Amino acid sequence: MLKIILHAQNPIMPFCEPARELRIQNTPLWLHQRNLLAPYVTRELELKQGDPLQRVREPSIVYRDNLFFDKYYIDEFIRQAVKLNRPVRAAFRADDPAFKEHALPLSNSYTPAGSLYLADLWYYPNGPMAGVEPLVVDLQAREIGYYHVPTYMADNSGDLVFQVPLRSLIAIDSWVHVFIADMVFGQFAHGARFEKRLNEDLAFKLKIIGKAIYEGRQVLECSELVKIGKNCVIDPSATIHGPAIIGDNVTINAGAVIENSIIGNNVNISQDVQIMLSVVGDGAFLPFRAALFMTTLMEHSMLAQNTCLQMCVIGRNTFIGAGSTWTDYNLIPAPIRARDGNGKLSISNRPVMGGCVGHNCRIGSGMIVYPARTIESDVVLAASKERRVIDRDITFAESDHHHLKLSHMHQTPYHKPAKEISESW
Repeated sequence: MLKIILHAQNPIMPFCEPARELRIQNTPLWLHQRNLLAPYVTRELELKQGDPLQRVREPSIVYRDNLFFDKYYIDEFIRQAVKLNRPVRAAFRADDPAFKEHALPLSNSYTPAGSLYLADLWYYPNGPMAGVEPLVVDLQAREIGYYHVPTYMADNSGDLVFQVPLRSLIAIDSWVHVFIADMVFGQFAHGARFEKRLNEDLAFKLKIIGKAIYEGRQVLECSELVKIGKNCVIDPSATIHGPAIIGDNVTINAGAVIENSIIGNNVNISQDVQIMLSVVGDGAFLPFRAALFMTTLMEHSMLAQNTCLQMCVIGRNTFIGAGSTWTDYNLIPAPIRARDGNGKLSISNRPVMGGCVGHNCRIGSGMIVYPARTIESDVVLAASKERRVIDRDITFAESDHHHLKLSHMHQTPYHKPAKEISESW
């Protein structure tokens, strides 16, 4: 099968780079797509905007490179498409709970078509041609709660829930979609599939229980649920509950707690760190008493001691200082707005939402960040009398390093000077 990749050129803010370069489930999105399609594809072709497509006459799968899909969705999509043997395009029902609640808000990638929304994923049995019909693959969403809000703080929505799909497809148009792909369509979906199999497959249940008894561990701690890589050093007092994946060369010190998370390679987790429903990138460092809850920390970033991130997305090579607080809930239950695919503030459809920091940022200690605020890549923020509370989005032009005598020592790879850009041509 031929794979044709269409480039999504728009950068995802505040990262200042296209979605294909961002890590989802601790893998660059372009590599994640390639790995899942590898069993079906014999050759590939990349088309940038404006590039002509030569006529081909072979089975082809075409997709835009800002799509995150999992194995369960893409396998079912290809199975149904091949069976139909007609040109088809991936579609969602407008009332599909997972799509309506999590994928559609803040997005500009879906094409309305009556009661359906079309995604940028096609299958052609004899090469690309005009005229396709929609193919709806049920996401098999199920409602899972994640927050119990006290009645004196809650609005009419009551307890907070996610519509978790067992099959996932989402276009990454906003940083919020990175959060959704990693947490709702990633970690929560892993747990939901595990629970479903546990309830339906008696042999699997007996295998899990037998392995736990043999290893003398609780069920959630046994090696069937906690996958540990090579050359790891894990203190006996650390607690790891699955489903969880620990990469190679990871150090986990005394008192650390890890639950249903992905930990990359060469990660250092210090004493009393807590990581729950999160994704930690390769080479990250979490000093003592740092905490992550439903948060993405991309590769080679560092979260200093006594800082807790809830429902946040942090870019690569970023440092966040000690004692900082990322708030995630409006004290008065007003709608939380976030940047959509067009860069405008829109309703996020999320009653609870943390913030987002781009790549290569340096955030000083003791900051307080309001819900859904973003800090652009290459920004330096030092706590001061004038700025300790971040109540709006921070752009590169507002970075503190512009006012420092040693500003030339701060590299800004995501904001090249005009002279350097012209010389590169």
